[in-house]
Amino acid sequence: MTLRIATPADVAAIADLGRRAFVAKFGFLYSPENLARFLEDSHSEGKVAREIIDPAMKVAVIDQDGALTSFCKLVRTSGLPSHTDAAAPMELKQLYTDPDLIGRGHGAALMDWALDEARGWGADEMQLSVYADNPQAQKFYRRYGFEKVADIEFWVGNHCDPEFMFARKL
Repeated sequence: MTLRIATPADVAAIADLGRRAFVAKFGFLYSPENLARFLEDSHSEGKVAREIIDPAMKVAVIDQDGALTSFCKLVRTSGLPSHTDAAAPMELKQLYTDPDLIGRGHGAALMDWALDEARGWGADEMQLSVYADNPQAQKFYRRYGFEKVADIEFWVGNHCDPEFMFARKL
């Protein structure tokens, strides 16, 4: 397992993994139209290509046996609603692992990297959102000291998901 910063050569693999992982976990929740629109808006190659070169973001990937198996995205300034007293919060987005490889340490490696990067950026808090009916992810984030700070919404087309905003002081 090799953790590294994403490059333009990774765009197609990140977009593909993002779509596959999202559909495997959440695809059943949405109409085909809402799902298709969301996947294009959030997991298209164009979107990933812009994120990789954005100086306000960092994208890390894990390679295993020659394949990109996991990724996560950090945003220097959190776009989540203000529900804490953080002066310099950053946001963890889309910590995704190939659905067949969950539980093999990829998420832990990416989380350790993300926390180190956030400290290096001078963030005083890391924030993220997690689906309200995803206890496995919530348990994972709690292991890293994250706590629920608010109920928020996540929209996929015209479908509103209940989400929890989690935060951890750094």
